[in-house]
Amino acid sequence: MPVISVVVPCFDESEVLGAFHDALTAALERTGERFEICYVDDGSTDGTVERLRDLAAAAPQVRYTSFSRNFGKEAAMLAGMRMSRGAVVVLMDADLQHPPELVPRMLQLHRHGYDQVVARRDRTGEGIVRTVLSRAYYRLVRHFTDVEIVDGAGDFRLLSRRAVNAVLSLPEGNRFSKGLFSWVGFDTVSFTYPNVRRAGGRSKWGGRRLINYGIDGLLSFNSRPLRLAIHTGLWLFLSAVLYALWIVANTVLNGVETPGYATLITAVVALSGIQLATLGVIGEYVGRIHHEAKRRPHYVVRETDRSGPARGTAGLPPSAVARVRPEP
Repeated sequence: MPVISVVVPCFDESEVLGAFHDALTAALERTGERFEICYVDDGSTDGTVERLRDLAAAAPQVRYTSFSRNFGKEAAMLAGMRMSRGAVVVLMDADLQHPPELVPRMLQLHRHGYDQVVARRDRTGEGIVRTVLSRAYYRLVRHFTDVEIVDGAGDFRLLSRRAVNAVLSLPEGNRFSKGLFSWVGFDTVSFTYPNVRRAGGRSKWGGRRLINYGIDGLLSFNSRPLRLAIHTGLWLFLSAVLYALWIVANTVLNGVETPGYATLITAVVALSGIQLATLGVIGEYVGRIHHEAKRRPHYVVRETDRSGPARGTAGLPPSAVARVRPEP
């Protein structure tokens, strides 16, 4: 059995996969431990799965799973952790922004008794706007959520087997792994490494995906937005009562005045905006409940290194297999 399992989600990474695999293999061989590399193809369209087939055929320590379509990085990490058999599991990306040469250092820190070793990137080379927005977002998350999420702490981390089992025991469909890793706890240590540019290709995380991912982080581990909506409504109600009392008192003392048109329009627009925002927050939570109630699998497997291209769901965990009724 391997001691180290490395889980690598891949989406259209054929351009850099060869260089990444060579660098990772060299780093793992320096540890002197038995290892396996678990690649997860997240529905790539650029020939990534063909490269994974070749790697698996050439090296017995390489395993892979390929999805039927793109299910997202969260599903890919989940599939990789389910595949893993090692005493420790390292999660990392295939674009070489997570330097493979840091894996031996992570393993060394794990041997000091830590169940989670987190490699945090600094923000060297990032634009000022993105840096400011990222830091503001993490401050907001730390204030609103019930878990501690550190700025710069991503998916590049080592987890012990018991930490992996704890994460896999969480059944939710809307997964925000940064929060899940923090929620399960265990002794954690982190270190910082310089930010590294992609070795090739384009980033899959555009502005819209980052915004949606940020919303997931805010809503996955707390109900404070709903509490904030209640507080906002109470404050508006109190303000309206005070304003009404002021109008009554002013009318008694000074007589009836013509109400201001600008004040009325401002109040209507403000209240309408708050109502729509509140409905949006409630809708997000209701949508998540609807998604969880359907209990769909996190992903569907097209092939694995054991099944080959012809057998679509072989090796798929029971919780991820979609039941299909035969045609009459």
